[in-house]
Amino acid sequence: MALAARELYRFFRAGEEETLALRGVSLEVGRGETVAVVGPSGAGKSTLLSCLAGLDEPSGGEVRVSGVRISHRPETERAQLRARHIGVLLQSRNLVPHLSVLDNVRLAQSSVRGRPGVPALDLLEQVGLTGRAHALPQQLSGGELARAGLAVALANSPDVLLADEPTGELDGDTERRILGMLRARAGLGCAVLIVTHSREAVRVADRVIALDDGRASDVAA
Repeated sequence: MALAARELYRFFRAGEEETLALRGVSLEVGRGETVAVVGPSGAGKSTLLSCLAGLDEPSGGEVRVSGVRISHRPETERAQLRARHIGVLLQSRNLVPHLSVLDNVRLAQSSVRGRPGVPALDLLEQVGLTGRAHALPQQLSGGELARAGLAVALANSPDVLLADEPTGELDGDTERRILGMLRARAGLGCAVLIVTHSREAVRVADRVIALDDGRASDVAA
C-alpha cells in the first residue's frame, strides 16, 4: 500500500481549551488510485493532509508511506522521507518567491541525492511551462502557478502525491487540465490524494472519503 494511516488523532490546545481536529481517522490509498477527501470547512481536511505528509505530527496513530513509518520521527527524518517519497501541493503553493520556476524544480530535486529523476526542463514541458521556465512566481497567472507547483511536487517522481485544494482558484478549463495531470500521474502508479471542494475533482476520483468533525467515512459511489 502506497499510503496508509491508522487511527490518527490530532489535538490542539489553546490555554485550557482543547480542539480535536482528527478523531481516529484511518485510510489507505493504493498505487495508481486517486482519492478525494471532502468535507466542510473546519472538518480537519488540511490537518489530515499535513499529518499524512509528515508536515505535522499526529497526537496518536501512525502514517506509513510505501511501508515506511513517517510519523513519530524527528523532523529531519520526516523531511528526508517526504523529499524521497511524497509530493505535496499546498493551497499557498510550494514555490520559493525569489527563484525562477526552473530553479524551484531544481531546488526540490537537489534535496534527494542519488535518485534518478525527470530532467527539470522535461518536467516543465509536461506541465506546459517550458516558455515560463525563467519567470518568477509573481509573474505567473493562477493557472501557471498551479502547474508550476505541480511540477515542484512531482520533481522527485514521488510514490504519493498529496494536493490541498489544487484547483480552488482556477477557471474550468484550467481545473480540468490540472486534474487530468493528476490522473495521468496516478496512471503511472502514483497514489494521489486530493483535499477538495470541487465537484469536478470528486467526479474524476476513484474513491471519495468524507471528513466531518474529525471523523472519516467512505462515500458511496
